[in-house]
Amino acid sequence: QVQLVESGGGLVQAGGSLRLSCQASGRTFSGYAMGWFRQAAGEEREFVAGISQTGGKINYTTSVKGRFTISRDNAKNTVYLQMTSLKPEDTAVYYCAAKRSIVAVSRSSYTYWGQGTQVTVSS
Repeated sequence: QVQLVESGGGLVQAGGSLRLSCQASGRTFSGYAMGWFRQAAGEEREFVAGISQTGGKINYTTSVKGRFTISRDNAKNTVYLQMTSLKPEDTAVYYCAAKRSIVAVSRSSYTYWGQGTQVTVSS
């Protein structure tokens, strides 16, 4: 079992930055690939970024490339999402998720999920 707790969300103006954190507890964090997903009101949950167990493989969805950076610190059992140049369309609840094996974009392949943190970008 892995427990995930997100933090760092909030209200920010367009063009601003936020850093989300996801603290993991339970089984060995370094054994899991991690993903960030987001879900806007009335929309399906979508993949944002993923990182492999060692950080050697990283994926981003096209709309955040060049603006968001995913990273992890296995010593701290934490994965981060640094978000810059935020846009109103980035407004959503952001979730972190964990899975065994390789990084994936499909939400159904992730086993463990956090409760989410709200990010609101005002125009």
